[in-house]
Amino acid sequence: MRTRFQVFGLALIMILGCNPYEDSPERKQWLAEIKTVEQEFNAMARDSGLARAFGYYATDNAVLQREERFIKGRDSIIAYYERNSSPDMNLNWEPSYVDVSDDGTLGYTYGKFKFTMIDTTGSERTQSGVFHTVWKRQDDGTWRYVWD
Repeated sequence: MRTRFQVFGLALIMILGCNPYEDSPERKQWLAEIKTVEQEFNAMARDSGLARAFGYYATDNAVLQREERFIKGRDSIIAYYERNSSPDMNLNWEPSYVDVSDDGTLGYTYGKFKFTMIDTTGSERTQSGVFHTVWKRQDDGTWRYVWD
């Protein structure tokens, strides 16, 4: 009986010690690429404006959800931000979680954002929340968002 418990215990340790979900080198690379693209996207939004950044990183058929409505397509996204942003607006975000599909074609991120603007009275207004972005690898290997 004691031998059976020892064998069972050893088998349990071996099973639990194996990590079937260890990331492959490719998966680690894809995760790093998506995290880097998020950082570059955030930097472009800060340095070049929201319209340029959201237009640049969108696929042609990307969708945003803003103000309880959908904004569909890159051109509509650019037009939305051209109408609804100004130089005194600042949007910063950082993903707290990044994941990618096993084949490296789709990924997603989520984390916190902080939106700051100066209102008409000169007072700074801040809004914070959670973002979720879905990324798709393009034929040229770049990542572009399909949902934000």
